[in-house]
Amino acid sequence: MKSYDELIDELIELSFAEDIGDGDHTTLCCIPADEMGKSQLIIKEEGILAGVEVALKVFKKFDPELKTTVYINDGEKVKPGDIAFVTEGKVQSLLQTERLMLNIMQRMSGIATTTAKYMAELEGLKTKVLDTRKTTPGMRMLEKEAAKIGGGVNHRIGLFDMILLKDNHVDFSGGIKNAILKANEYIKANNKEGMKIEIEVRNLNELQQVLEVGNVDRIMLDNFTPELTKEAVKIINGRFETESSGGITFATLRQYGECGVDYISVGALTHSVNGLDMSFKAC
Repeated sequence: MKSYDELIDELIELSFAEDIGDGDHTTLCCIPADEMGKSQLIIKEEGILAGVEVALKVFKKFDPELKTTVYINDGEKVKPGDIAFVTEGKVQSLLQTERLMLNIMQRMSGIATTTAKYMAELEGLKTKVLDTRKTTPGMRMLEKEAAKIGGGVNHRIGLFDMILLKDNHVDFSGGIKNAILKANEYIKANNKEGMKIEIEVRNLNELQQVLEVGNVDRIMLDNFTPELTKEAVKIINGRFETESSGGITFATLRQYGECGVDYISVGALTHSVNGLDMSFKAC
């Protein structure tokens, strides 16, 4: 399995390949190869900065001689007019790395900012916000990292690091009991001890079936109303971790948190977030 760094390295390579192709002819036609200069990252919107460390990887990958002075780090609050960093070196390199760096930083900062907003809404409660697998293809590691920077908690990274028995798995397996038993047998047979099992339930009847079988770590209450969620949490009574999921918006977030669930998963953190406005300008 590829590491985080390997996946990021491949993403950067692919991004340069699709953006630059056989050459940035605009830059090459009017900027001498030996011309030197500086550019600064200017913040244009309030939020949480994320992606600085990845930006440094982008610069290094394209031109190891680029030098960056960082003034604001990942996870710090920013406001319009702030200068996050200044990069100096060949102007051709500054121009050719600009768009990829901005795409990554705007996206990651937007996710971190939104996640921080959701976490602030749950202040005073034990409930944590989870991200999901509803991520941009190829950018999952970056988007998951951005959610962490914003104060959220990563759900499973992919299909490989947790068993999540959703409705289709349950139905195809022949029901709650079969699905749980098969999951536990699989873990034992494949030496996956320590891998967590989560199961989704659609109603209180399915919840009762899970409680009778046990042998899971977390129960996902899918599309439950706040009233049903409160009842379910009371029934579970701390025996398993609990997660609310399905159609939960910022407007209803705290209502679900007050039901006492451990986690609330929010796909909107990654699938429909706006980027944070910033620009990379000559200085």
